[in-house]
Amino acid sequence: MSVRGYKVFKPDWTCRDFQYEVGKTFKHEGNIEMCGAGFHFCRKLADCFDYYEFNSNNKVAEVEAIGNVETRDGKSVTDEIVICKELSWHEVLDLCNTGDCNTGNRNTGDRNTGDRNTGDWNTGNRNTGYCNTGDCNTGNWNTGNWNTGDWNTGDRNTGYCNTGNCNTGYWNTGNRNTGDWNTTNFSTGFFNSIEQPLYIFNNPTDMSRDDFNNLLAVRAMRWKYENNWWIYSGNMTDEEKANHPEHETTGGYLKTVDFKTACSLMWDNMTEEEKASVKDIPNFDAKIFEEITGIRVD
Repeated sequence: MSVRGYKVFKPDWTCRDFQYEVGKTFKHEGNIEMCGAGFHFCRKLADCFDYYEFNSNNKVAEVEAIGNVETRDGKSVTDEIVICKELSWHEVLDLCNTGDCNTGNRNTGDRNTGDRNTGDWNTGNRNTGYCNTGDCNTGNWNTGNWNTGDWNTGDRNTGYCNTGNCNTGYWNTGNRNTGDWNTTNFSTGFFNSIEQPLYIFNNPTDMSRDDFNNLLAVRAMRWKYENNWWIYSGNMTDEEKANHPEHETTGGYLKTVDFKTACSLMWDNMTEEEKASVKDIPNFDAKIFEEITGIRVD
């Protein structure tokens, strides 16, 4: 099944040093990889301008993916693409601006002065909420960025009324708090001004979070843990094809395993050095580790 979309090019019709031409079909040999291998495009024209400047010197075209397609976060990649037709910038503006009283670009909401807003009264960019002066907010009345809560002046908050960053609680001036009214960081409680000790294997340590995140064991487990991956039709077993008949339309299926199975696969892919580093984690407790991950390290 083909997928229609849009793609932006440099003025010479190149993208990532690959030369394109209107009316021609291009095929990539090998697997596709998001932001790695294959031909990239967006199903919505406005999403293209998350990756390219809104520059009238660039070229814009309607495209059609006729091969395998993967999509993530508004971006798609395929191994076979047709460059169907060039769009004029008048057509681009008409397709991107569907709201009223907008002075910015690519808005579907109303009365926005920023760009790519679907909410109303935004002066920032890429907001789906209302009355934001920051960017990428889905909440309302934010002056910070990437907030899903309301009345935040910090960034990446899902709670409300935070002036710090990455808080899921309320009224925090520190960062990454899940509790309320904290001026410190990483607090799960209330009215705290001192950072709480880091607990590892149910016991406190004097290790900082940065030190913990830099441990070889932690970096290896985060890198090698994977609980889902895409299986193309050509690599599917007969049993998988019977269980996932939708592969004939989608070109494959997303294989998913449970948490402990993913942990077991992660452990099998770790080197002996990495496995040994797990046992060196402060307060390491083999019984707790097995209880959580299903992995026996004895």
